[in-house]
Formats: sequence, structure tokens, C-alpha cells
Amino acid sequence: MPIGWISTTIKELFELKYGKGLVQEQRNSNGKISVYGSNGIIGKHNQALTKGSTIIIGRKGSVGEINFSQESCWPIDTTYYIDEYLVDLPVKYWLFYLKSLQLGQQDKSSAIPGINRENIYSIKIPLPPLNEQRRIVAKLEVLLGKVDGCQKRLEKIPRILKRFRQSVLAAACDGRLTADWREGNKDVEPAINLLNYLKKKHEKAGGHKRGNAALPTEDVHTLTKESLPETWELTELKELCEPNKPITYGILKPGLDTPQGIPYIRVADFPEDKINLSNLKRTSIEIDSQYLRSKLKEGDILLSIRGTVGRVCIVPTELNNANITQDSARLSIQKEVESKYIFYVLKAIQTQLRMQKAIKGVAIRGINIGDVRVLQIPLPPLAEQQEIVRRVESLFKLADQLEGRYQKAKSYVDKLTQSILAKAFRGELVAQDPNDEPASVLLERIKQEKEAATTEKTRKVSVKSKVANKKESKEIIVENKAHINDKFVEIVKENKSSNFNKMVADIEKLGEQMTLPFIGED
Repeated sequence: MPIGWISTTIKELFELKYGKGLVQEQRNSNGKISVYGSNGIIGKHNQALTKGSTIIIGRKGSVGEINFSQESCWPIDTTYYIDEYLVDLPVKYWLFYLKSLQLGQQDKSSAIPGINRENIYSIKIPLPPLNEQRRIVAKLEVLLGKVDGCQKRLEKIPRILKRFRQSVLAAACDGRLTADWREGNKDVEPAINLLNYLKKKHEKAGGHKRGNAALPTEDVHTLTKESLPETWELTELKELCEPNKPITYGILKPGLDTPQGIPYIRVADFPEDKINLSNLKRTSIEIDSQYLRSKLKEGDILLSIRGTVGRVCIVPTELNNANITQDSARLSIQKEVESKYIFYVLKAIQTQLRMQKAIKGVAIRGINIGDVRVLQIPLPPLAEQQEIVRRVESLFKLADQLEGRYQKAKSYVDKLTQSILAKAFRGELVAQDPNDEPASVLLERIKQEKEAATTEKTRKVSVKSKVANKKESKEIIVENKAHINDKFVEIVKENKSSNFNKMVADIEKLGEQMTLPFIGED
């Protein structure tokens, strides 16, 4: 413990008050007073529950979450709050300190996340001199301001890297990425020769069979060759697939998971364009045998076509002979075409937007196989396809390296705030001043002010009670007066003037029955 500091508890310094329920129907949304839940502002009202600057502590829900309102506010019943700071304790110091405690770890409820007030009250805390608290606050505001600025800059990096990857793919699909390569390779055979060869293979195999596929959607497939380099061609996806393995979807109803059955791939199995092998389900051999058309081989491309449209992945060796569901389309690319180039074209923003335009349905939205088969694919010469893949992968590798560095930097900065706070509350952030009033004296002043406040509160309660008693006594007097008047009239009416002596006796008896409470001079 640094010189001049003392150990105490939160209970010695603050009262944690309970928030008060205020459902949405009771709030005045046009008000300017913020309403706080355990995780921050949840609405507005025209009346405040607290007085001045308020520290709000999550009691239920976001347990231990610390929020701060510079102005009076209304914390609801899922919170505790502090709005009284004896001897002018600096609010910001204790805001920082409570954040450093990570009170969520004090949760003692297993059924509903919550934190008991007594658990917070009993926490042992170091109390610095008052002036040192103020110096610590000034230093923390400077350092944490820099940390906050650093975090905000880091937050931009994932978006920048995402745009970078999209830009790379966009440039790969329209020829900009390899413009310099074409200048140095003018003798490369144009893509028209490759495309004619692929089409002849389909003709020899009997041509494209439409089957029960729906017709392509109008005004979706509108690319033109004029936007492409001279040596490129514009073709449909079906021309690039093997003649005996047309684009198709898979199993309609895979049935129950069969441990010894055939693995099949769902859209949920490739959320990041890579198949998660650990969660694959299996269908029976009998069901799989009914969908031989959609069997997979290593290197096939899968495209999600229902629910989430546009996810793309490449089938790994481990899933050779596996199957797919009706939510995906299998693309078996001919060996004369670089399949990884097609993979990147399908991921490119231009292709993704065209697929989105072709989506139909209400309950389950998707793209028809008919639209998948005629998706327009810019086709460069094979050598340029391979060069595009090399450049894309090189640039993506650079982006991955930057992302790795970002993750390390983020992890470091995320821990920096707690490190700075820990250092501050060990007394290592600012120098101690021997001229400061010791914390022991400060604590004694806090106790005295708390006792004075308690005495004043007791006095006010006593006065309030006395006022209530006076009010009650006066009501009794009024009630008795009314009773006496009524009884007197009744006596006079009964006796009239004929029985004067009895009337006097009855009135005297009535006077003896009168009992009034003692209320002092009043």
C-alpha cells in the first residue's frame, strides 16, 4: 500500500441505491432525461430519479456493466446507482475504479445473472488521499483518451481489408489486375479458341439439357463483351462445366443423421467460404443413391442458392464422393479452365450483385438453377486465368498478414485499458505528495459526514412523523366536535323545555364522554 493510502470497503464510501422500475409505457419519450438499464441508455423520460452525476451498475442482465451519466437520470430496477459523493470524492476516479473491478465476475446467481449488493459492499479497496485521486483522474483521462483514439483507428482496419479484397476481385474480373501482364504477353492465344473448344465438347455430349430448371430471370444477365479486354470472352457458367456433370442441386430430404452414412454438405457448413469438416451430417446410403447426379469430387465448386445466396467453397479431398442438399449447386469445372479463377469470379462483387437480382421467393428465398447455369463469366485465356489466380492469392496473403497484425494489435490495445487502470490503483501512475491529507483522515471525514447525514435524515423522518401525528389529532378533534354537536341536538330535541333538569344531566354526561388526544400547545 503506498504511503498515505488506506484499505477500506465500498460500503464505507458509498450507498448503492436500487434503481426503480419504469416500463416503456410509463416513459415520456419526449423528455430529456435518460433512462438507464444495465447495459446503458434504453429510453427517455421527463423526470429524474437521481440527483446530478450518476454511476450506474448493472445488477441483472449485463451484470457489473458500468455506465455513467453526467446529468440526473432514471436508472431502472435492473441496476444499482450512486449519486452521492461525500466530501466531494471525484466521481470520475470512482467511475474508473469500479470499471477496473470487472464486477461481472462477482455474479453469484446461477439461474438468472445477477449481483448481490452485499458482495459489492464487502470488496476491499485501496483509498488514496483526495488530492491524489484528482491527479490520477487527470492522468487517466489523458492516457485512456489516447487508447480510445487508437481503438477507433483499429476498428477501421477490418472494413478497409474487406474493401481491399473486394477491389482485388473486381479488378481480377474485368481485366485491370493483369493489364500489365497482357502488355508483356501479346502472343497469348485469345480466349475465343478455348471457348469454342469447350462448346464443341458439350455438342459431342448431346448439348445442354434444360430438364425442369426454370427459365432465367429477365434483366439480370446483362453484361456485354465490350467492357472486357480484347482477348477475353463472355460466356455462361454452364459452358465451363463438364458435359456429363451439369450444374445441379442435391438431396431434397436427407433424413435422420446416419453415423455410418454418406456425408453431405449444407450451406451452414461453409459460412466463411471454407467447409467446416467437424460438423458434417450424414445421410443413408439408400437416400444418397437416389442423388448420384450431385455426387462430389475433389476440386468441385459449391455455390449456395437457397437461404443465404452466394457463398462459395471448393470441395477438399476429404469429401470426395460426398453429397450436397437442395440449398447448394455443384459446379464441376472442366480441366481446361482454371477452377480457382471461377471460384474468385463467383466471389466478386459484380457476380454477387447479379445473383442477388435473380433471387425469388418469400418464405425461403433463393436463385433458380436456370439462373445459375446462365451466370455470365468473363473468360480470359488460360494462361491469364492462372496469372490472375497467382496475383489474387498473393494480394490476399498480404491482406491476411495485415489482418493477423491487426488482431495482435487489437488484443494488446484491448488489454491496455485494464493495465493502465491497475497501475493507477496500485499507486504507480502518479507520484505521491507528502503534503496530501492522508487517506486515514479522509476516511474519518467521510464517516463524520455520513453520520451527520444519517442524523439529519433521522431528524427529518421524526419531524415528518410528528406532523403526521398532529394531522391525525386534528382529525380526531374535528370528528369529536361533529359527534358532540349531533348528540347535543338530539338531547335538546328529546327533552325540550318540559324536562329541563334531565336535559342538563344528559349534557353533563356527554361532556364526561369527550376524550381528546394530548397534542401539546396545539
